[in-house]
Amino acid sequence: MKQLTEMHSIPSLPPVGTTPSVEAATFTALDFLNGYAGVFLVAFLVTLIVTPFVRKLAISMDIIDRPDAARKHHKFPIAYLGGFAVFVGVMSAIGYSYLIVDGIGGILGPVPISILIGILAITFTGLADDVWGWDPRLKIAGQLVAAAALAVQDVGTHVAEGALAPMFGEATTVLLTFGPFILTAGDIFYWTGTALIAAFVLGGCNAMNLVDGLDGLCAGLAAIMATSLLILSLIIAAGIGLDDPFESVNGVRVVLCLALLGSVLGFLPWNFNPAVIFLGDCGSLLIGYLLVVIILLLGDKGETHLVMAGLVIFAIPIMDTALAILRRKLAGVSMSQADANHIHHLAMRALGGVKRAVLTLYGISALFGVFGVTLGMLAIEQVVRLRIVYAGAILAFGIIGAVALKSALRNRWLVESSKGAEIPKPSPPKPADAEAERLTSRLAEPR
Repeated sequence: MKQLTEMHSIPSLPPVGTTPSVEAATFTALDFLNGYAGVFLVAFLVTLIVTPFVRKLAISMDIIDRPDAARKHHKFPIAYLGGFAVFVGVMSAIGYSYLIVDGIGGILGPVPISILIGILAITFTGLADDVWGWDPRLKIAGQLVAAAALAVQDVGTHVAEGALAPMFGEATTVLLTFGPFILTAGDIFYWTGTALIAAFVLGGCNAMNLVDGLDGLCAGLAAIMATSLLILSLIIAAGIGLDDPFESVNGVRVVLCLALLGSVLGFLPWNFNPAVIFLGDCGSLLIGYLLVVIILLLGDKGETHLVMAGLVIFAIPIMDTALAILRRKLAGVSMSQADANHIHHLAMRALGGVKRAVLTLYGISALFGVFGVTLGMLAIEQVVRLRIVYAGAILAFGIIGAVALKSALRNRWLVESSKGAEIPKPSPPKPADAEAERLTSRLAEPR
């Protein structure tokens, strides 16, 4: 793998409308950025312009988030249909990427149709919940539809291959033969990968939904994570050969990163504190889905270690979700019950303000991004063995899990101690004390 900054000679590309010849050409990260720069610009400008119109539409339809004293700290009712503006920006950018016919964007394969179907399913699911308040089971069903679309076109199904190959061998290895039925290692890889897709989509979408609790937090974290994933994708893509350009997902990863990054940056000026519009479920679910798809695409060739690096970049939503699950499990309440003890609530109370909490979480997310990109880069350049990457990821998530468990236990202890702190009722007087009190009262009577 070539270094990110290394320059390569680029052969002249064929004229527009002709089929590019498949030659042993290589491209740098800068070539990818130049080829797909329009994707970012389209996403940014469209979202920036569309957002105030979507806000006006939300107000006219009374799609408003009203404050309360417990969890919602904004002072005035605010529209929360901003996710639809992000959706318009993302789809416009992806549509533009299909129109690129020159440069590297005209050579590499387009965004698969299954990803577009998933985007539509997730957006409709979130939009329906924002407008009509869908049952949680319907929301899960919509997310599973998006996950199934990915599995149909093998987007992410190879994620488990890198971890399972040492146990089962090559994909063509026959594990079991029973009459006409033949079980191969490839079957194990596919169905395990399919289960992981469902888990990633459900977990990632709802994790981003949970962190969407302060002005600008979800969109800002998404921008930082998309930037980190873009850098990692460019490192992977730098120096690729064109033996099979149309099947390569290097361009797909870059397009999705730039489309997401441009859209959330176009939305953020309207959403940063003090916000005039919120993402709503439509936006948080869509952002979570796109981040999950990009992370899954890191393991398109079975590079499970790169998926682990992507999950490190996604650490803050994972940490907040783990904290919420443990906290509610130990408290014996429903997993869907909302509270004011998410990581952003704790940061806001500790730091004394929304902006301070949001900027602090931005910084923590950036640190996780640097850690994840470094792990991925070291593995790509074969500076470290893959086991070290797994160990680094396990270390990061082990610490996250320990902190979450500690916080959940501490919260339960505080609740239990507050319940046990009631003033005990005085016990009835002993017979001897009662007799003494009676005699004392008689002596005190006026004569």
